[in-house]
Amino acid sequence: MKALNIVSLLILILGGLNWLVIGLFEYDVVSEIFDGQDSVGAKIVYIIVGLAALYSLSFFSKVAADD
Repeated sequence: MKALNIVSLLILILGGLNWLVIGLFEYDVVSEIFDGQDSVGAKIVYIIVGLAALYSLSFFSKVAADD
């Protein structure tokens, strides 16, 4: 389970960094790698990042338990 937490966090960080680059430079790294936002590869990456974000919601209960 710890490995899944780490992988999820890494994916979420990479997705967040992509959004930072989009916000600052209007450059989408994922769509550039996969030749557009509508490509299958880009959609898969976006879905994986979204699933990692949903899974990371479970971290709130762990953080609250540490207090």
